[in-house]
Amino acid sequence: MSLHYYTADVFTDRPFGGNQLAVFPDATDIPEELLLPITREFNFSEVTFVYPPADARHTRRVRIFTPGGEIPFAGHPTVGTAFVLFATGELRASCDDATVVLEEGVGAVPVRLRFRDGGAAPVFAQLSAAKLPEFGPPAVDVATLASVLSLDVADFLGGDYAPETVSVGLPFLIVPLRDRAAVRRARMKVDAWERTLRGTASSEVMVFALDPERPGTDLRARVFVPGLNVPEDPATGSASACLGGYLARRTPRDGTLRWVSEQGVEMGRPSVIEIEVDKAGGQVTAVRCGGSAVLIGAGKLVIG
Repeated sequence: MSLHYYTADVFTDRPFGGNQLAVFPDATDIPEELLLPITREFNFSEVTFVYPPADARHTRRVRIFTPGGEIPFAGHPTVGTAFVLFATGELRASCDDATVVLEEGVGAVPVRLRFRDGGAAPVFAQLSAAKLPEFGPPAVDVATLASVLSLDVADFLGGDYAPETVSVGLPFLIVPLRDRAAVRRARMKVDAWERTLRGTASSEVMVFALDPERPGTDLRARVFVPGLNVPEDPATGSASACLGGYLARRTPRDGTLRWVSEQGVEMGRPSVIEIEVDKAGGQVTAVRCGGSAVLIGAGKLVIG
């Protein structure tokens, strides 16, 4: 069996940054029992398997796997898969703007792409979350989180910016810290995590600070995903969408709210994620996140 795939770096505009992704553009003939072993062979945060859509109005069906198993939604695989399908000619655009709809476990996810050269080359992709942010259950106390993250209680922002669990299809515990130095010092203690967060809605953790380093960005973030066998993720669109919901809830004005996040710096894979949230009447009505991607390679996986 010979299985064709592509690899890309997602949420970056240059090779060897961002988050790695492998995409199998036609997974129809791959046996179900091989999907997880194939994912583990790559040892990336995620691998996607692409199928014809169940609904003819949609573009493709996409299954997303981490080394820990299948998940219903994730940002960098959604953005990256759409980017790869156009960059390789699996899909084609006739102008400088196009929208595709990918069927995922969370539902139908629209992805809008921008192109140059009359639709020949994608330069940006932005997903719209299929679910609006959901908040809760209550997070564990800050002292416990400080132990889990190898931090001091004084490193946490607190007040209106207390840690909170947010989900747009995949839950993350959003943890605001005082500054970029605290974000840099964070280290997940797996034994403490296993005692306190494992198996809960707060098991996957994003720490952030409104203290960016890169010009043009608004915040610095890191994401730890031990529950999915990903110790740290260099660029996490689903967590960034959750962060958008978290920040919008604490922003008094309506309209389209925007933030640019830098992530993956501590891992040597700098990433930039653009977050947008629409808010009307004090309520979040839409969440989007996007960025650039770079096609890295293509190959064949030979099995048997």
